[in-house]
Amino acid sequence: MQILDAQLIDSYYQALLQRDPQYVGSFFVGVKTTGIFCIATCRARKPMPQNVVFYSQFKDALDAGFRPCKVCRPTENAASAPHYIEQAIALVRASPKQKVTDAQLRQQGLQPEQIRRWFKHHYQMTFQTFARMYRINIAYQELQQHQTATNAAFDAGYDSLSGFNYTFKKLIGQSPSMSKQQDIIYMSRLTTPIGPMYICATEQGVCLLEFVDRRMLETEFSDLQKRLKARIITGENAHIIQAKQQLAQYFAGDRIAFDVPLHTPGTEFQNKVWQILQTIGYGDTRSYLQQAEAIGNPKAVRAVASANGHNRIAIIIPCHRVIGKDGKLVGYAGGLARKKWLLEHELNNATA
Repeated sequence: MQILDAQLIDSYYQALLQRDPQYVGSFFVGVKTTGIFCIATCRARKPMPQNVVFYSQFKDALDAGFRPCKVCRPTENAASAPHYIEQAIALVRASPKQKVTDAQLRQQGLQPEQIRRWFKHHYQMTFQTFARMYRINIAYQELQQHQTATNAAFDAGYDSLSGFNYTFKKLIGQSPSMSKQQDIIYMSRLTTPIGPMYICATEQGVCLLEFVDRRMLETEFSDLQKRLKARIITGENAHIIQAKQQLAQYFAGDRIAFDVPLHTPGTEFQNKVWQILQTIGYGDTRSYLQQAEAIGNPKAVRAVASANGHNRIAIIIPCHRVIGKDGKLVGYAGGLARKKWLLEHELNNATA
């Protein structure tokens, strides 16, 4: 939403002038004279106060018609972890089976309170919860490899099996013994020029790629777990790594097609529609009617639109290339501003 509080606007404008890193992600500023929007630390020439508009979310700036600044790259860098957070995460990854204490953080010149605030703001959890989740995820993977619960507990740094069982069930939703029969959906996060995204994959392939601010995303995660009878945990597999590489190439204008394996649980009709979506060429568009005709049922326009709406794998399955019969942009879960950006990005690179 647009920020209208005069006192808040004044403090944000001062932060913009000072390039204050503490305000990164707190606001996004649209510059009326250039049509771009920035984050607090942008190095570009500072606009006059009467020429700026402040927003609480970058999507609000996109929806208002502002373009991401090429200098500060707000949709990418606003979600990036600052150096002190990267240091804290590195400590967890360096010793994943040991608890990282506040004393250890301070020994590295880090402030535990500052780290906790950042994690609560960006991930709605404390740093210690993140660390526990990381340790439990490793234990989960070891259990899948036929490790015993006792060995997994002590390998994860727990002094007692009961404490491990309690934390494991709280985070995973099942006891360690029951989880051995459950499949895994790995979930990771990536930044893009039009906002951060979540990516999920099973051993079969990528099963979800969505913008983090998509409406009803939690419901989508829940539905995916039920359909696949699997549990989502933080991590990466080969499919996620491959998809991230290909998406980086796509956004750089160096890739026009994807070949990463996909896992698309759905009805026979939905999968037929999703397969047809992947035949729409880079830089091209198709109406819902044309898509219905492509599957051999011109009367199934509404059913096709519904199947498009249930597509969980944005960009790779390019539902953004489907437009209204009159050529207008309609129906994109990531927002019409993103749909417009993606189509313009492809058109510009297809003709370059």
